[in-house]
Amino acid sequence: MNKGKVYWITGLSGAGKTTIGTRLFERLREEKPNVFRLDGDVGRWAYNDKVGYSREERLDGAYRNARVCKMIADQGIDVVCCTISMYDEVRAWNRENMENYREVYLEVPLEVLIKRDQKGLYTSVQKGSVKDVVGMDLKLEFPKHPDVRVMNDGTLTPDEVVAKILEA
Repeated sequence: MNKGKVYWITGLSGAGKTTIGTRLFERLREEKPNVFRLDGDVGRWAYNDKVGYSREERLDGAYRNARVCKMIADQGIDVVCCTISMYDEVRAWNRENMENYREVYLEVPLEVLIKRDQKGLYTSVQKGSVKDVVGMDLKLEFPKHPDVRVMNDGTLTPDEVVAKILEA
């Protein structure tokens, strides 16, 4: 059986992972009926919110997402996973364990993320009311060798970003 592809879309909160991932999912579905999308926030719901926000809990959640993606891809289904998961060890596990793994890093300058701040996370950290936000007070490991690196600062449309992903 042919294995499915895993598109692991990573970036900080507000980088556009859900928007780009949803557009990619829709494009893939035009050609193939079996495509699965896993979004980090939806995954938290599916896992019954058992994953917290500390580094260790986030790492555990990233591994959960990785194992689910592998399980689905092993059945021949393409997977689009939208997740912060900024850990080298998880990405290394993905490369080692997923036959058709495609790592996509949506890079966005911090000042743009703070301006977008859809969930109010960055503002809350600056006010001191929230802790453990990746990229602010929680250490992150930027992807060193993504298959696709896109500057998603608003200069490209979501469809143009998806085209870059599919071209790679």
